[in-house]
Amino acid sequence: MADIGRFNNLEITKHTGFGLYLDGGEDGEILLPNRYVPKDQSTEVGDRLRVFVYFDSEDRIIATTTRPRAQVGDFANLKVVARNRVGLFLDWGLPKDVLLPFAELKKPLEEGQYCVAYLYLDKHTSRVLATTRLDRYLDKTPARYKVGDAVNLLLVERTDLGYKAIINGEHWGLIHRNEAFRPIKLGRKEQGYIREIRPDGKINLSLQPVGTQAADLLQHQILDRLQASGGHLALSDRSSPEAISDAFGVSKSNFKKAIGGLMKKGLVQIHAEHIELSADNAD
Repeated sequence: MADIGRFNNLEITKHTGFGLYLDGGEDGEILLPNRYVPKDQSTEVGDRLRVFVYFDSEDRIIATTTRPRAQVGDFANLKVVARNRVGLFLDWGLPKDVLLPFAELKKPLEEGQYCVAYLYLDKHTSRVLATTRLDRYLDKTPARYKVGDAVNLLLVERTDLGYKAIINGEHWGLIHRNEAFRPIKLGRKEQGYIREIRPDGKINLSLQPVGTQAADLLQHQILDRLQASGGHLALSDRSSPEAISDAFGVSKSNFKKAIGGLMKKGLVQIHAEHIELSADNAD
């Protein structure tokens, strides 16, 4: 039996004039139309192909080698492209759009807007559906992350406190507003870091490394920028938070700590309007 809405490795059973038939087990033979047959690998009877299996616009199980933007079990940022009386349709990169039923809609959406949705297989129809009610598909067990861990984030929504993000496709986390030192684009995937795991289990995030790792990385970035600009950088401890954020994506406090540490090491000199490499380090 093929996994609907997911990639499968299926055996070729026969050739026809309009495509290949693949062994779908209990689902019978599944057609891979000619336009999706790969040209760069063997397609003899008995060979296996990696294909995505779903229902086409005529409600037939069909295979494709096109990679959708998400498969069943994934969270993804998808565009609303149409609507009918039962729901909205999202573009997931295949000829037949995926349905987001109105019952699975957390807040109103219009055509042209994007939303972060989870794709699941409807147990009654075996069709792939989408939902924006994400909580039920996230792990409620305590997370085993450690402070400083690098994680994959999907930025989901803006709140009064900051920005909610899904961590590694498993848990909710929050980037507080004072940790957002550069523009946040909802729906984007970013690398982030575990900043704090609270006693209540909630997770605070950062978009930059934390602790000594963050300080070391920022110092290296500042030195690299100084080397690339001839040993002079038009930023200092008196620069505006906005200018520092634009240049390095960090807070003014962290920048001041970093250049202060570099000065103590004798690597830079700090002036009112700029910093520069110390004479011994400037080439």
